[in-house]
Amino acid sequence: MNDAPLPPVLAFDRVGLSFDENPALRNVSFRVNKGESVVVLGASGSGKTVLLKTALGLQKPDHGRVLIFGQDVTALDESGWFDVRSHVGVLFQEGGLFDSLTIEENVGYPLRNQKQLHCPEEQILPRVAQALEFVELGHTLEKFPSELSGGMRRRVGIARALVTEPALLLYDSPTAGLDPITANTIIALIVKGRDTRHATTVIVTQRYQDGQMLAGYRWDTATDRLAPANGTGTRTRYLVLREGELVFDGAPGELEASADPYVRKFVPR
Repeated sequence: MNDAPLPPVLAFDRVGLSFDENPALRNVSFRVNKGESVVVLGASGSGKTVLLKTALGLQKPDHGRVLIFGQDVTALDESGWFDVRSHVGVLFQEGGLFDSLTIEENVGYPLRNQKQLHCPEEQILPRVAQALEFVELGHTLEKFPSELSGGMRRRVGIARALVTEPALLLYDSPTAGLDPITANTIIALIVKGRDTRHATTVIVTQRYQDGQMLAGYRWDTATDRLAPANGTGTRTRYLVLREGELVFDGAPGELEASADPYVRKFVPR
């Protein structure tokens, strides 16, 4: 019997990155295991988005290693990243939709352009329609992003992140600029994607409430709605960045009990 532990889905090993000699990431190390939810908190300019871009190979570290699905991807060239990215779903800030494409074309974009997925053309529209139904936007196929509200565009972004059925989902500030009700709807959909697709999930946010929902709720498939986790265990962890340095890595209870003045800023009292 092979009892070797599974490799992490995502890991940073002493990653450092600077822009014009200004450190953006300072020897950052952490690992995200299969099935975990990780919430990355930090003030503006703390390195949260840089961390996600580095995880996707959009920024190359000056030193250290990045591993995805156990593979060292630090030195991959762009062609080498194609296969890795085909297994990663991403929601960029503000949704990141193409204004000139319809909603159907936006959501189907990774299926058509990530050749490693080998998705036949006749399967694309059904998969896109299914992904849009998942976020309750099945009626928007022929619309353009400009015809949708900010919250709806964010939901389309989630559909595009999910359409390839990735093993790893990365969300960059999914609730930024949204009213509290719409923000909660977005996080509910992220929980739904996590629990029904069994995807490892990393979310960058400034809202502590986003992490609370990920940690405290699960998606009940019987009622098709959120339900309290009630100790069933959502395997949620927090990372806190300060000026590119990882200053906290722990469970929700540990975050709430932290005595660090900077970390405490993210926990309502």
